[in-house]
Amino acid sequence: MTHQVHAFEPPERFVAGTVGPPGERTFFLQARGGGRLVSVALEKVQVSLLAEKLEELLTEAQRRFGVDLPEAPTSLGDNEPLDTPVDEEFRVGTLGLAFDADTATVVIEAIAVGEAEAEIELGESEEDDEPDDVEPDEDLDRLRVRLTPEATRAFIERARRVVNAGRPPCPLCGQPLDPAGHLCPRNNGYHR
Repeated sequence: MTHQVHAFEPPERFVAGTVGPPGERTFFLQARGGGRLVSVALEKVQVSLLAEKLEELLTEAQRRFGVDLPEAPTSLGDNEPLDTPVDEEFRVGTLGLAFDADTATVVIEAIAVGEAEAEIELGESEEDDEPDDVEPDEDLDRLRVRLTPEATRAFIERARRVVNAGRPPCPLCGQPLDPAGHLCPRNNGYHR
């Protein structure tokens, strides 16, 4: 089976967003450009880590290459919903980041879940005969986006807003509170 590389260098729009009510949200990365729209699904923690690691990458690029970094946006920036239709191309298993010093751009690559990752997630892997540092399979679909430092900073801010827009945390245990409350382990199982 052939794999697809969805490349946007640069995209007209690249954002993190969600579909569904808090507690049941599905997270997406969405790229639009050249008349194409690609949406890939991923986990909330992946969006959060992506924003964190992009911030670290920009800081390191400034330190090593002297790249001028834009300040954090003072306005809300792109606060529009995801473009429709939101059709999942694939589920992200691996995220890769790089800084291209020649063009002063950030490269983000989202790679589909591979067979080995799917087996581990489903608990079907019986033996661990692969080392932990195996490179992602080259036959997997991927989304590749190249962003300027300004566009990267805007993506980081939006990703953080999207992650924090979910259910508020319980002040005692930190677990998400549903509208009807939850059974708090720090409250001896009483409904909070």
